[in-house]
Amino acid sequence: MRQTCLNSVYELAKKDDRIFFVGSDLGSGTLQEFRKEIPDRFFMEGVNEAHVIGMASGLALEGKIVYVNTIATFITRRCFEQVALDLCMHNVKVRLIGNGGGLVYAPLGPTHLAFEDIAILRALPNMTIVAPADRDEMRRLMPQTVEWPGPMYIRLAKGFTDPIVTTDDIPFEIGKSLPMRKGKDALIVTTGITLKLAQTASEILSGDGIEAAILHIPTIKPLDSAAVLNLASSVNAIVTVEEHSIVGGLGAAVAEILAEAGFDTPKRFKRIGIPDTFPDQYGTQDSLMARYDITAETITSTLREFLTH
Repeated sequence: MRQTCLNSVYELAKKDDRIFFVGSDLGSGTLQEFRKEIPDRFFMEGVNEAHVIGMASGLALEGKIVYVNTIATFITRRCFEQVALDLCMHNVKVRLIGNGGGLVYAPLGPTHLAFEDIAILRALPNMTIVAPADRDEMRRLMPQTVEWPGPMYIRLAKGFTDPIVTTDDIPFEIGKSLPMRKGKDALIVTTGITLKLAQTASEILSGDGIEAAILHIPTIKPLDSAAVLNLASSVNAIVTVEEHSIVGGLGAAVAEILAEAGFDTPKRFKRIGIPDTFPDQYGTQDSLMARYDITAETITSTLREFLTH
């Protein structure tokens, strides 16, 4: 997914001389073709994220479109004030590409785990947040980022070998959710790589006679509220699934919508994600997902309980 994203930046830059790339403490081989062919629009800065954001903002204020790439924790936590004031307040066209959103960097421990990046940036006016499910969805996203107004955060999850779970048959559009499966009994709302978990869970539930719809939300902000309410109105059980804290992320955003909807009948609802705690183990992305019950099994057991009790 990361390689698809960065390769897309390079391909877009070859066609549009407004596009600049700024990396922060990345490997020396990153975007070598970009560096060689378009050196005047390629910058590799050190470990100084506040400077990088200020630099990108300055370029954007001069009419450039700037793609900034580094680890997700560094591009959200370390330079939050610059993101808020330099990017969002001025509403400039800077795209923050965050490597390792969620639990990807589990081998490096809690300091590198971006479990609250969505919550941090969702609070900022003018910020758009996208979390593609796979490299194909990333490919469909990137051309649309060029003319998108204002700053954007692109959350990168797993790598090149991950399964493709999206399809070209469902048109991709920033700001729109994607109905991936119909179902009359329950609704599973996902973002990023948790779409695969929802697909697995829905197949298991179907074998039990429970038909669960899946709504994939690659754009967390602005959230497609109308699509959420449309599908939620016809079911009694709803779960959200995310590789992020349950505080301030997708689940919180959906809960806010449901709470204000004024449904005639109550809905059973649960957020599946990282609890309100610092991840306390090293391991792998999959092992930490399992530790915090972000699994297809948790989705199925939750919906079975909701629909039978």
